[in-house]
Amino acid sequence: MKKSLLIALTALLGGVSVYADAPEWAQVPGILQRIVPPTFPERELVITNFGALGDGTNDCSQAIRRALETCAQMGGGRVTVPAGNFLTGPIHLLSGVELHLATNATLSFITDPTAYLPAVFTRFEGIECYNYSPLIYAFGQTNVALTGDGTLDGQATDQTWLGWRGRKGVTPGTQTAARKRLDVMNNHRVPVEQRRFGTGDFMRPDFIQFNHCRNVLIEGVHIRRSPMWEIHPLLCTNVTVRGVDIFAHGANNDGCDPESSHDVLIENCIFDTGDDCIAIKSGRNNDGRRVNVPSENLIIRNCLMRDGHAGTAIGSEISGGCRNVFVEDCVMNSPNLLCALRLKSNAMRGGTEENIFMRNIQVGRVADSVLQINFLYEEGATGPWQPVARNIVMEHITVAHTPRVLNITGFPAAQITGIRILDSTFKQIAKPDVVISADVNLVDCSLEKLY
Repeated sequence: MKKSLLIALTALLGGVSVYADAPEWAQVPGILQRIVPPTFPERELVITNFGALGDGTNDCSQAIRRALETCAQMGGGRVTVPAGNFLTGPIHLLSGVELHLATNATLSFITDPTAYLPAVFTRFEGIECYNYSPLIYAFGQTNVALTGDGTLDGQATDQTWLGWRGRKGVTPGTQTAARKRLDVMNNHRVPVEQRRFGTGDFMRPDFIQFNHCRNVLIEGVHIRRSPMWEIHPLLCTNVTVRGVDIFAHGANNDGCDPESSHDVLIENCIFDTGDDCIAIKSGRNNDGRRVNVPSENLIIRNCLMRDGHAGTAIGSEISGGCRNVFVEDCVMNSPNLLCALRLKSNAMRGGTEENIFMRNIQVGRVADSVLQINFLYEEGATGPWQPVARNIVMEHITVAHTPRVLNITGFPAAQITGIRILDSTFKQIAKPDVVISADVNLVDCSLEKLY
């Protein structure tokens, strides 16, 4: 069903882009040459041979760990999860190993937080710390993969992980107090080794995090009920996310968050999320500037974006910067999708977002605008760091219904320049654009205004 849908989308968009000669896209073939999925020895180990029971009730954590470790010790290969429902705690992937979910296989993750301790080195919303292990985690590994047609079920509900989100004020049983404490640690440059969180702090883990890894492949799996961010490549090189189907609604349930990573390909995926479908990041405030690794050379193509805050977002944790992002041949459509492209920062985060290109996008309906740039996000203009957006080009965008085309909010100390929308069609525009402290040009565009 998923493959046939994506084939239909490709046909709708006319297949390969006909604008391949656009000068800013000339570097795409070179980027793609460097993005090569890992390969693995022809060796297969099945977790049921290590004691795993697919009855949905027995804890298979140790059996899965033994299978992964044995495979790595043998020189690598595939560890297969066969058909069945396998209950597990955190899974830590190892170099040279592909974790493969067969058709009708499900990994259901335990919701007892103590299963995800001891804490591991991670980032929480762009700030380095030690916190609960992601449900699937790899640190410092090379040639790792998560593949197959099975399902990853985080089992997050309002009664478990999702209830930790909290709202305004300090509410017992939510992350509010710990999140503020981590922010203070970051702003005061507290050493990362001292930033320890866990029981009683209620800071949710990511679903899948590859941290400081090279040669990563995530392909085909169905992701459901995530505690927080779903796919988080962090400080990674050579990443392919392909054919993944994500349906996970909840606070901060971003679909894919490449952070401080480069040479990343996201293609043929379906996103239906509670936050941004794809959100590119590079660290928050002092941590982003201290680590100083931008996200760069990212290609997003042939994806379907439904519910979410943005089809593609950059920020808001973007202090390390972002450059060279190419988004093409995607379909975006939902009354719950805020915008097609969204840039977020403020005067505390700063960061330069540049060379962002989007083309050949079919948009049915969005809830706010086609392009949203918000440099007054959260802390706003209070701070010494200049957020910069420059050389942002959208072309051949077709929109059936949008409240407005532009919703761009800068401030005098920020820089928003070289924003261009070319050869695009916007229908049923309900409101005037909002453009504050920004240089924006629409060229050869068709605008059907209802106001």
